[in-house]
Amino acid sequence: MFGFIVFIIPAAIILLHIDVLITVCVFLPLLCVVGLAQAMRQRQQRLRAASREATGLLTGAIGEIFSSVQAIQVAGAEDYAVKHFHRLSQIRQRQILRDTVFFSALQSIFGNTVGLGTGLILVLAALYRHLSPGDLAIFIAYLSTITKFIISAANLIAQYTQTKVSHQRLVDLLQGESQEILLQNDPLYLKKPVPALHTAVKTTVDRLALLKVANLTYRYPDTGRGIENISFQLQRGTLTVITGRIAAGKTTLLQTILGLLPRDAGNLYWNDRLIEDPAHFFIPPHSAYTPQVPHLFSDTLEENILLGLHKAPAEMQQAIQLAVLADDVDKLEDGLQTIIGTRGVKLSGGQVQRTAAARMLIRESELLVFDDISSALDVETESRLWQQLLQQRQRSCLVVSHRKAVLQLADTIIVLQAGKITAMGTLPELLTTSDELKRIWHGTV
Repeated sequence: MFGFIVFIIPAAIILLHIDVLITVCVFLPLLCVVGLAQAMRQRQQRLRAASREATGLLTGAIGEIFSSVQAIQVAGAEDYAVKHFHRLSQIRQRQILRDTVFFSALQSIFGNTVGLGTGLILVLAALYRHLSPGDLAIFIAYLSTITKFIISAANLIAQYTQTKVSHQRLVDLLQGESQEILLQNDPLYLKKPVPALHTAVKTTVDRLALLKVANLTYRYPDTGRGIENISFQLQRGTLTVITGRIAAGKTTLLQTILGLLPRDAGNLYWNDRLIEDPAHFFIPPHSAYTPQVPHLFSDTLEENILLGLHKAPAEMQQAIQLAVLADDVDKLEDGLQTIIGTRGVKLSGGQVQRTAAARMLIRESELLVFDDISSALDVETESRLWQQLLQQRQRSCLVVSHRKAVLQLADTIIVLQAGKITAMGTLPELLTTSDELKRIWHGTV
């Protein structure tokens, strides 16, 4: 584009010197094409946004289907899931077709407008302006480059409009972070080997004695809901359980503590030391986190636990034993080398959760953060898991759960309602003083 501009300036001067009227007419298609491109920007932006949204819905549905295969089979909803996927595919097909046809039509209009305009100019020049053969040759020679410039300028405007939609979708994912993050460069190891994974060595400074949460607040920008003025302390070797009804803010609280959501107010302290950047601090060896739906990959079970770490077989076996996964591994056809499929589709819900627990345990972090990890476990397996996790009281656990087995083992229970702490204490205390915990305990919420 820069080369075109450098060429156009002296070319325009030469053409103006030959014939001002024809030269002005040469550039009229440029104005028409640019004007058309500008006029169509909003419509093109709406079509591109609709096609991207339809694609997002379809890919999201694919992820949900793969992560809920067992639930779909149990409910006998295979036909419904296929129909839902087919419907979303048709919506995406229509939206992308509209976007593609509109963009192609614009490109065709740009090219034809310029071609017809320049052809008309040459006819007028030959009939009425009586240009010399040399002047006519110059016009013809320069018109080719000017035509390319016009079409390139119009296409650039159209492509900019499409790119703006994609850029805005990326900005939305940043959740308020600086857009400069999108420009950061990281190496891609496509042809050369990936370097060895660097793991921080735990020191005495990393040892957790007390985690303090002070007046922590976060609200979602679109709804204004979230958590407000959350304060509590977690001591080493204890189990702290956050409980509450659906949408009380439990997961939001965990993610705000870990820096996965940007806090609006409040502070976090590790052994009375202020944590400036929770997102970079709450990683091994300080903490490890398992979300409600653990993320597994289509690789071996072993690699899903290690994720690039190099651990001795004895350490792997210990993590598997603690996660109550040893019996399941023995039953798998290839043991730890079993390929578990996309998102762990070959594993049961309980096996997925315990695989995620083993992934946490092998990193030997000071603080283990679980978001309802035992929801898919039977009572016996759940009891064994928590007993093994807490038997030595060397691990500190922050857990979201409403399960009785976990509440009974908790040293401290935090009851959330509408993003605020309404009660905090031990189970016997709260069963006496908290109506909300009574309802949770008796399953009436």
